[in-house]
Amino acid sequence: MARYVFITGGVVSSLGKGLASAALGAMLQARGFKVRLRKLDPYLNVDPGTMSPTQHGEVFVTDDGAETDLDLGHYERFTGRSANQKDNITTGRIYSDIIAKERRGDYLGATVQVIPHVTDAIKNFILDGNEEFDFVLCEIGGTVGDIEALPFFEAIRQLGNDLPHHHAAYIHLTLMPYIPSAGELKTKPTQHSVKELRSIGIAPDILLVRCDRPIPEGERRKLSLFCNVRQSAVIQALDVSSIYDVPIAYHKEGLDAELLAAFGIDDAPEPNLEPWEQVSDGIHNAEGSVNIAIVGKYTGLHDAYKSLSEALTHGGIANRVKVNLEWIDSEIFERDDPAPYLEGIHGILVPGGFGARGSRGKIEAAKFARIREVPYFGICFGMQMACIEAARNMAGIEEAGSTEFGPTKEPVVGLMTEWVKGNEKQERTDKTDMGGTMRLGAYPARLVRGSRVADIYGTTEISERHRHRYEVNMAYRKVLEANGLLFSGESPDGELPEIVERTDHPWFIGVQFHPEIKSRPFEPHPLFRSFIAAAIEQSRLV
Repeated sequence: MARYVFITGGVVSSLGKGLASAALGAMLQARGFKVRLRKLDPYLNVDPGTMSPTQHGEVFVTDDGAETDLDLGHYERFTGRSANQKDNITTGRIYSDIIAKERRGDYLGATVQVIPHVTDAIKNFILDGNEEFDFVLCEIGGTVGDIEALPFFEAIRQLGNDLPHHHAAYIHLTLMPYIPSAGELKTKPTQHSVKELRSIGIAPDILLVRCDRPIPEGERRKLSLFCNVRQSAVIQALDVSSIYDVPIAYHKEGLDAELLAAFGIDDAPEPNLEPWEQVSDGIHNAEGSVNIAIVGKYTGLHDAYKSLSEALTHGGIANRVKVNLEWIDSEIFERDDPAPYLEGIHGILVPGGFGARGSRGKIEAAKFARIREVPYFGICFGMQMACIEAARNMAGIEEAGSTEFGPTKEPVVGLMTEWVKGNEKQERTDKTDMGGTMRLGAYPARLVRGSRVADIYGTTEISERHRHRYEVNMAYRKVLEANGLLFSGESPDGELPEIVERTDHPWFIGVQFHPEIKSRPFEPHPLFRSFIAAAIEQSRLV
């Protein structure tokens, strides 16, 4: 039977519960255990698909088409296990399901309440489908004390009683701030957070304490005494220079050993952390560096492109170079010449996005990359803008545009109205609801034999994850190809374009899917590996 680990947070948000959960999963895997990670989010949205990236960060998409929290990206990158629809739940989805059941009469006239109906739904989600796993790690979003999170805390409290002895453990992640004027690390915020957690019936087994300097022994004893945990279970979580150092750092502090002790497991094998040591070595002992410009519209919050920045890091690891990221708001290029901003840049990446704002700047970035022969990587929206740039400036179609921005005489990019998923035809219109209605999840693609992307992948059959409503219009294929933009990848039925590449350029590729989502530190995505290699060649020319 699976053992359950519940990870909660206190004091402030953004302490890194997702990373801590992912790192703990990696450590348990390194000991030979089978691990599953799940995220429970208290917000009322059914999923994060309609939430602004500047508020919530990126939307991580699974193979089966779920729009999920970005922490699932950490889970996949650290464990190598692909997440699915059942690994992320929100209050909105739980309430939607419960209300649908109530309307159908499934509750047989009962008064529907938070306890037991909502808490039972949460518990059922947590317990479902875990037969093959040794450990299930459940991260509770938000911070203890948040009103909206109370049903989740109550549900995991109940599970502590429902599950057999030594089958549930609680880890509480808190902050230990340093006060310069006093010259001290302060324990009081953690004490108050644990007091709040205990007031709702949950006693943490382990305290994972974020801090920027080592915790003195006296403060560690104080936390142990006032928070009622063993002193060995007060684990300091010091800042590290790379997130891929976290599994090694937490292991050295004894997090995984303390968790196993909480479960009464004393015969687990020692972890094999050599792969993590190799990744860490690749990051800290790079043999050079390249400068990559990310020209996007959500650059004010780097978490909006979390998988993207990590995939670039993976490409750097594969090529033994450090990747320096220059975040550039695409709107700047709508009023200023891109050249001063892109001097010394060895590669330009234009990521996904929605809406007209900043689109002209992305087109200018693609134009600069084409003319100056700087490696260009267009992802989703970035591919579409590259096609519009080619249509306007190479094919002479001055009014080339996208119907996403409004009516246009030359719809080089248009709304997809139908496509095939599995054996079913999917249909959409401009009146369809926004949530969960895009082309989502993994779809196969066929590559042109002999093309650059076929050489990069080493195959002509691939599968990649998508998240988009608009597609490049195949009616413009001939004119674009006549001007050097080869359609080198398409859907198996030949109806939808998946990849374009310039045949007259050192490295210019646009993809309709999101390759960054599938990149791992141990298995860098081939496109990012190749893009960084091209940037290295560019750095030798600059």
